[in-house]
Amino acid sequence: MSDVLLLVVGILVAAVGVGVSIALHEVGHLLPAKRFGVRVTQYMVGFGPTLWSRRRGETEYGVKAIPLGGYIRMIGMFAPRPGDAPGTLRASSTGRFGLMVEEARRQSAEEVAPGEEHRAFYRLSVPKRLAIMFGGPFVNLVLAFALLAVALSALGTPQNTPLVSAVSRCVLPASATTATECAAGDPAAPGAAAGLRPGDRIVEFDGERVRDWQQVSAAIRAAGGREVEVVVVRDGARVVLRATPVLTERPAVDADGDPTGGTVQVGFLGVTPSVELVRQPLSQVPALVGDQVAAVAGIVLNLPQRLVDVAQAAFGSAERDPNGPMGVVGIGRVAGELNQLPPLVATDALAERASRLLTLLASLNVALFVFNMIPLLPFDGGHIAGALWEGVKRTGARLLRRPDPGPVDVAKALPVAYAVSVLLIGMSLLLLYADIVRPVRLSG
Repeated sequence: MSDVLLLVVGILVAAVGVGVSIALHEVGHLLPAKRFGVRVTQYMVGFGPTLWSRRRGETEYGVKAIPLGGYIRMIGMFAPRPGDAPGTLRASSTGRFGLMVEEARRQSAEEVAPGEEHRAFYRLSVPKRLAIMFGGPFVNLVLAFALLAVALSALGTPQNTPLVSAVSRCVLPASATTATECAAGDPAAPGAAAGLRPGDRIVEFDGERVRDWQQVSAAIRAAGGREVEVVVVRDGARVVLRATPVLTERPAVDADGDPTGGTVQVGFLGVTPSVELVRQPLSQVPALVGDQVAAVAGIVLNLPQRLVDVAQAAFGSAERDPNGPMGVVGIGRVAGELNQLPPLVATDALAERASRLLTLLASLNVALFVFNMIPLLPFDGGHIAGALWEGVKRTGARLLRRPDPGPVDVAKALPVAYAVSVLLIGMSLLLLYADIVRPVRLSG
C-alpha cells in the first residue's frame, strides 16, 4: 500500500472516528432524556448550516456543516424565576447581561407548549438531570475503554519478546551494533557457544519462568560470570541448554529499560529479541485510561500556557509540543502519519496499524470526556455542577425544615457561557492555523 494511500486511510479513519464519537456522545444525552419523558426537538451532529436532516416523531435528526461538536435541544432547559408566569421578561433587567439572561429564559419558556410543562428539563429530579448530562461524557469514557481494550487486548502492541531473532557470534564492545564486526580474535558469544539459535523461544532462565523480554534481559544482566540453565522451545520441543553470560561493558538502563547514557559491567549472552504484537490483559486497560484522563486534565489545567506555546510555534520558530492540544486538522494529520509509519512487526502490519489508530481514537474520547466535564457552561459539566448545587441546597433545606428553594437558576451563568464560547472559537481558530502552518509531526 502506497504512502499516500496510507495517509488518506489514516485521515479518513480519524474523521469517521471523530464524527462517530461526537454522534454517540449526543446519543448518551438523547436516550436518557427520552426515557425520562423530556421533549427533545433536535439531535444534531455539528454546528452551523444544516446539511441534512429528517424528522422522526417529535425530534429532528441532522448533520451540520461545522464538525466541531453536536447537541440535542431539550425544552425547558432554563427554569423561570420563582413566581414568574411562563415567558415573562422582566422590564427591570436593564443591564446588557441581565437582558441576555432574561431573553434566554423567555425563549426557553416559549418552547414549552401548553400541556407539556411536565416534560421540561428543569422539572426533572436532580438524579435524572445528572443522568442526562453525564450520559454524553460517560459514552466517551466507555468508548475509550472499548477502543483501548480492542487495541491492546485483541490486537496487541509491538514489544520485544523472548523469541530469539539473532545470535551474536562473538562478544562485541558496547559501541558495536552488528555481528559483522567480529574479528578473528574476538571471544565467542555465550549464547552461540551454548547452542542458542534464531527461532528459539526462551521460556526459563536460571530456574525462573520468563514471559517477556524485560525479564530475560534483567536475568541475563544479573547472571554475569556464572553458569545458568536456559530452557527454550525449539520446533515445538523443550530444549535445555547451559550458558555462562560473560561480564562486559554494556549501556546502562533505568527501571523501564531505557538507556541512561552511561555504561555498566553486566552479563552478556549475545541474543537479540524479536518484536511481536503482544496482547495485554484487560485488567491493564482501566489504569491506562486513568493515566490518559490525568494527562488530559493536566493539559486543561494548564491550557492558557499550552495555548501560548501553540501560538509561539504558529507565529514564531518554536516547535509544537506533540503532547499539547491539537485541532481536528491536527488529529487527522497525526492519524495519517501514524498509519504511514513502517510496522515494527511486518507479519502483522495490518493489526499493528489498526492498533495504533484505535489507540489514537481512544485518546480522543478521553479528551472529549475530560473537556465536557469542565464545570462551566456551555460544557456538560456546567449543567452537572448546577444540578449538584441544586441537590445540595434542597437537601440542606429539607434537613433544616425550610421551604424548597426550587431549581437553581442556571441561566444566570449564561454570560460566562458566552465568554467561554468565544474563547473556544478563538482556541479552535488558533489550533486550526497552527495545525496547518506548523503541524505536530511524528517523524522528521
